[in-house]
Amino acid sequence: MQQKITIQNKRGEKLVGVLHETGSEKIAVLCHGFRSTKEHNAIVNLAVVLENEGISAFRFDFSGNGESEGTFEYGNYLSETEDLRAVIEYFTGLKRSTVVVLGHSKGGDVVLLYASKYHDIPAVVNLSGRYDLKRGIEERLGEKFLEKLKKDGYIDVKTRTGEGDYQVTEESMMERLNTNMHEACLSIDEKCRVLTVHGSVDEIIPVEDALEFAKIIPNHRLQIVEGADHGYSSHQDELASAVLPFIKECIQHAEDLPK
Repeated sequence: MQQKITIQNKRGEKLVGVLHETGSEKIAVLCHGFRSTKEHNAIVNLAVVLENEGISAFRFDFSGNGESEGTFEYGNYLSETEDLRAVIEYFTGLKRSTVVVLGHSKGGDVVLLYASKYHDIPAVVNLSGRYDLKRGIEERLGEKFLEKLKKDGYIDVKTRTGEGDYQVTEESMMERLNTNMHEACLSIDEKCRVLTVHGSVDEIIPVEDALEFAKIIPNHRLQIVEGADHGYSSHQDELASAVLPFIKECIQHAEDLPK
């Protein structure tokens, strides 16, 4: 059963999500990526797979994305980490525990940042997250993006048809450039289990980023999905096969712990 739920973040904005309700006390929270929503194909498919296995899953829109309130921001990693915090606290208030947080692309970075700051989640799944946040910017904004930001204070990003898509401010850019995933990952508690999944032919974030995460996160597993692109467009079954056993194992481990 799917039900829409609205949760307020610390900034007073309403975050809209969909709960795939199975009645299980334990919940998986799923986070979308950059310029995406809770309706991203991989996120919806994984939520349905978990629901079919009797695991409740909640997928939601970060502030400024999808149906949620707020203004879209380019960087916003720390704010999205706090959005995730609000979601987890909401379910804690209902006496339900989040046993795993899963994020795709930018959402993969957000769930890792969450685990580095808050040590209350036993498991994290990082789908195709970016290790070096200084990479990928020139491809999107051009080589002289910093000069332009310092001169004008912002860059308007347009769609391929020339329409306005979103705006990058100097402040949001500096937030991204100052977000150090290497440093954050070193702060993840070794009791927290982390699975990184990455497509071998990811055209947006290179698979090498996954290998870097594997080097530094203490309790870490790495799974490369051969032939998969960034969105796992033709590899949804393989993605589910990589993620589901890990989540079920983590839930079983949580249930086996003494109360």
